[in-house]
Amino acid sequence: MPAFDLPLQDLERHRPEPDEPGDFDVYWAAALKEAAQRDPLVSVRPVETGLRLTRTWDVTFRGYAGDPIRAWFSLPADARKPLPAVVEYVGYGRGRGLPHERLTWVNAGYAHLLMDNRGQGDHYGNGGDTPDPHTVVSGGPGPAVRGLLSPPDYYYRRLITDAVRAVTAVRSLPGVDPVRTAAVGNSQGGGLALAVAGLVHDLTAVLVTAPFLCGIRRSLELTDTGPYGEIAAYLSVRRGCEETAYRTLSYVDGVSFARRAQAPAHFGTGLRDTVCPPSGVYAAFNRYGELSGGHPRKEIHAYPFNGHEGGEAEQVRRQLSWLNSQLAH
Repeated sequence: MPAFDLPLQDLERHRPEPDEPGDFDVYWAAALKEAAQRDPLVSVRPVETGLRLTRTWDVTFRGYAGDPIRAWFSLPADARKPLPAVVEYVGYGRGRGLPHERLTWVNAGYAHLLMDNRGQGDHYGNGGDTPDPHTVVSGGPGPAVRGLLSPPDYYYRRLITDAVRAVTAVRSLPGVDPVRTAAVGNSQGGGLALAVAGLVHDLTAVLVTAPFLCGIRRSLELTDTGPYGEIAAYLSVRRGCEETAYRTLSYVDGVSFARRAQAPAHFGTGLRDTVCPPSGVYAAFNRYGELSGGHPRKEIHAYPFNGHEGGEAEQVRRQLSWLNSQLAH
C-alpha cells in the first residue's frame, strides 16, 4: 500500500480544529468521579510463570462502574526498592494474554501493569479474562460500535475509565514508586494511553504508537480498514445516524485528550498506516499539551515505508531510551 495520507511536510503542520463537544470535560469528570468512589484493588495473587528473573501477580482492580478488571503485574525478581511503573494497554481485539508474553518493560527494570480489555480478546493473541457486563447496550458486535449512538453508553467510555483506574491501581501496589508512572500503548492501546494522559495530570510520561481514535472524522473518510471499517459498516446500515455517531465519537477523540495532556510524550506512526491514519496521529501530536498551561516535551518518529506495524523493534528501542531519560534515576 503506497502512502495515502498527507505528505510528511503537511502532516507536520496538520492542526485541524478539534471536533470537541462543549461538555467534554463534564462528561469525563462524571465518569471518573463515579469510578473513584471505590477502592481500586480487589485482589492481588502471585502466579507461577516459570520465569526466574520476573515475579508476576494476577491483579483484579475496579474499573468503570466498579466492574472487576484483570491485569498482569510484574516486577524484576531482584527488585529491592520501589520502581517507576509502566502501565501498558493492548490493541483492538486483544486481551491480556499470558503473563510471559510481554516482558520488555519489566526487563528494562520497571514495574509493569498490563491491563486486560473488557469484552475483547477473541480476535487474536491468547485471549482475555474480563467480560463487559454492559454489552446489552445497542450497537454491533465489535467494541467500536457498542453503544455508538448514545454517549453515556458508548463502549470506550467504559474502557477509557478502566484505563485511568489502572493507573490508580498500579500506584497502590507494593514495589511501585507512585510518583513515577508512564502510560504506554500501540494502536487501540496508544489511544488509551493518550486518553489517560489527558485525564491523569500527574503522569511522568506517555508513549503512544499509531494511536486509534485520533482525528476520527477524517480517519473514517480515509479508511475502512480495521475498527474504523466496523464503524463504517454499522453506519452503512444505520443510514442517517452519522451525526449522532460523530457526536458520540467526539467524546473519545484522542486530539481532545492530547490538548489537555501535561506529561512528556513520545509518538510514532507509519506513514502508510491504513488502520490508524497518520494525519490523526499528527493532529494529536501537533495539539499535544496546548491546554495544559505549559509546553510538555514531545517528539514523534515517522516511518515512511511502514504501515500499522510502524517502526516495530526500532520504535521500541527509541522508546526504551527515551523513557529511561524520563523515569530512571
